[in-house]
Amino acid sequence: MPCSQSCFDIVIVGAGPAGLFLGVCMARWGYKIKHIDNREAPTITGRADGLQPRTLHIWRNMGLKHRFMAHEPAKIYQLGSGASGRRYPFTATLHQGLIERILIEDMGRNGASVQRPWSIVDFDHGKEDLNYPLQVSFKHEQNHQTETVRAKYLFSATGSQSLVRDRLGIKLLHRDPISHVWGVIDGVVQTDFPDIRMKCTIHSDHGSMMIIPRDNNLIRLYVQVGSSSDTNFDPHMKATQDEVQTAAKKILSPYKIIWDSVDWFSVYPISQGSAEAYTSANRIFLGGDSCHTHSPQAGQGMNTAIHDSLNLAWKIHQVEAGFANKSILSTYESERKPVVKALLDFDARYAALFSQRVPLDDQAGEGDEFVKTFKESQEFTSGYGISYPANAFNWSPDHPATSPLFFRRGYANPVQLEQDVPFNGSFRIFVFAGKPGSAKQALSDLAVNLQRPRTFFTVYKRSDEATVSCHERHNPHSLLYTICTIFAASHDKTGVSETVPPIMACYSHHVYADDIWDARVPEATASAHAKMGFDVQKGGVAVVRPDGHVGCAVQLVEGKGTVQALDQYFSSFSTKIMGQRVATARL
Repeated sequence: MPCSQSCFDIVIVGAGPAGLFLGVCMARWGYKIKHIDNREAPTITGRADGLQPRTLHIWRNMGLKHRFMAHEPAKIYQLGSGASGRRYPFTATLHQGLIERILIEDMGRNGASVQRPWSIVDFDHGKEDLNYPLQVSFKHEQNHQTETVRAKYLFSATGSQSLVRDRLGIKLLHRDPISHVWGVIDGVVQTDFPDIRMKCTIHSDHGSMMIIPRDNNLIRLYVQVGSSSDTNFDPHMKATQDEVQTAAKKILSPYKIIWDSVDWFSVYPISQGSAEAYTSANRIFLGGDSCHTHSPQAGQGMNTAIHDSLNLAWKIHQVEAGFANKSILSTYESERKPVVKALLDFDARYAALFSQRVPLDDQAGEGDEFVKTFKESQEFTSGYGISYPANAFNWSPDHPATSPLFFRRGYANPVQLEQDVPFNGSFRIFVFAGKPGSAKQALSDLAVNLQRPRTFFTVYKRSDEATVSCHERHNPHSLLYTICTIFAASHDKTGVSETVPPIMACYSHHVYADDIWDARVPEATASAHAKMGFDVQKGGVAVVRPDGHVGCAVQLVEGKGTVQALDQYFSSFSTKIMGQRVATARL
């Protein structure tokens, strides 16, 4: 049915980082959004405050990082080996209110906004409207006005007290009883402690504390105020600001600390939990704290929430744009849930070590175990160590695409090469062409066979291809993909007209020279080829998902084989069959 005023592509409930990031993506791609939040205004102080390296990487890919960095966030470089050699070897801290403002402003530039203060009160997955099967009802928190709309999708990002999760009967399963209670305080301080502008942890006979430098001269302190080892421990205990400050002074002694001002203060129990399910009927989705909770010390909450939304956004877009079958939406849960499990495993271990009261005269090395755990986990906590299991998007030997040309090794890990292509919902096809001339015939055959009928290149061509501007860099042929060509040569030997077939020359802005040395492959003459496992004489093709994770890698060979393998891969989740109509190519 035509979309009336009361029909929306998606309803987003909650305007924290998870809800806003999804709103930004969907607004940019032209979807009609109903976005509500029960707060009168965005976050003013406190809450989450750190973007990890991989999240900064994503923000740069979306053209948001410069707005973030304009607020001059504090940078924390003590990341261990996990971020070494990365584009952003630091965590950047900036209070959540400013982060929300950046996302809200970006939504506004694309015609979307957050309505406040509204709360969801009910929803129903009916059958009377197949196009907009969800009916969602809201209530204004001040004047009690009500509204009911219809939608294709519903996303709940309202925190641990999610009405949507509760109404679906999905339980939030906690791993262990609460064993620690912490206070957190943001403020401007005076102290003689020499490392106050560094991220550090302090263990003393009086408890544990973490120091995190913030923007605008602020310091965040996480202060242990209660433990299950204490007499009469209450997991729901409260503490005043003065009590938390007193505890911090004792832990920091003999150094002194006083507060010039306090921006925010809170007390919370440490608890790890994950929802039984993250989706319902591939129409209703949970994200952020609505489906997972954990301690804040490792700086993962906001980052994990943003990655939830990133994972979901491009998949909904693939379905709604007619590229992918609706069944692929189930991979949101199957991909994100294992990541959350790994996070909770790390968080439980990290929080327990963090909360240990190590005696000052300890010689047993327990403090070293804390540092060791922190450093060993940095690849994961930086975001670069996240990988996804095998499915239609992530090739494995069990994938429906059975061409012998697939490289038989695990992928689904993020890459950095895609930064020049913005996050726009498109797949990136990286053609590693080897040394100029060495795979010339294979490259030529790839270009010829891409243009044959019923290839992934031709079946999803843009209907307006004939009128697309000659200045279109990323999607001149299709909104499904962008093609990038990388030669194992210096820049002066990769001329487009001499080395790139005409159809691929349409992507002239995405022809690259693989001539930058990388410490991770110090002996390689072409580091990008080497990191992907491609021979510099033969090359290869890598398909990178819209979220920057590698989907598959295929040998670059003469003849039709490379394109046929790619057709098999895309056919496994697309709405159209490519190449030969083989039944097993379907999901």
